[in-house]
Amino acid sequence: MPIVIPKNLPAYKTLKEENVFVMAEKRAEKQDIRPLQIAIVNLMPTKEVTETQLIRMLANTPLQVELHLLHMDTHESKNTDKLHLENFYQSYEEIKTHKFDGMIITGAPVEFLPFEEVDYWEELKELMEYTKHNVFSTMHICWGAQAGLYYHYGINKYELPKKLFGVFSHTVKDTRSELMRGFDEVFYAPHSRHTQVRKEDIKAVPELKILAESEIAGPHIIVARNKRQIFIQGHAEYDKETLKLEYDRDIAKGMDMNVPDNYYKNDDPSKSIVVRWKGHANLFFANWLNYIYQETPFDLNKLSELKW
Repeated sequence: MPIVIPKNLPAYKTLKEENVFVMAEKRAEKQDIRPLQIAIVNLMPTKEVTETQLIRMLANTPLQVELHLLHMDTHESKNTDKLHLENFYQSYEEIKTHKFDGMIITGAPVEFLPFEEVDYWEELKELMEYTKHNVFSTMHICWGAQAGLYYHYGINKYELPKKLFGVFSHTVKDTRSELMRGFDEVFYAPHSRHTQVRKEDIKAVPELKILAESEIAGPHIIVARNKRQIFIQGHAEYDKETLKLEYDRDIAKGMDMNVPDNYYKNDDPSKSIVVRWKGHANLFFANWLNYIYQETPFDLNKLSELKW
């Protein structure tokens, strides 16, 4: 089954051209099944790019997914057309009486700010509290993961000596987890961040478990033991050229940027990009959706009865 999105969403045309199975809403209405209700809280400035990357991951599954795009009402987006937001996005206020099988909270380019100084922090806090009783499983990515760990468990972030930038190898620490099913013992994932959470801080919280980590990038996939909250430090959803575009942009600004590690052949920007993370990226998202499908109540109104 495909992911269900509006036919005029820019991602629809892009993914159809890639032969990714997406379905327009009118056709989906004719299928007598309950699709998974998945929301993406898109905190990135270039919302169309991020939504396309994540929809691509969510579409690679036999389950039908109905997508809801959310933005922060207390933040004015300067890099996304206002009409795009009006046509395809909702605010937290508009969905706070709804319930979802899954939710993804993306990263955001606000790493150097204390959480409390982010202009939409209060709204995001309210939304993260809402997920406890209204969302079966919430995936937090990059800064979103750091924000979630801070809000739910009091784990702070720390600035790195230099930007962690590139594609790094990771080791699976729990092969029995449903989320890691089918993973090789070692797999790759992109990272692009200036801050980190520390392994010792995570291990000090009994409710958390590290599923995968890297000697260089640190804890990568962290999960609450009740499996309702997932925290991802890297960017499995990244396209082939995402790191290249970021590198080229910063070099053009005259910034002193390191070449992304393990990304170009022989670490040479004049050579081709080596994609080594897509297989496990698709597997992880498929595992997540399958876990939700197997475990979430058929009647989403019963979510509030589940133990947090």
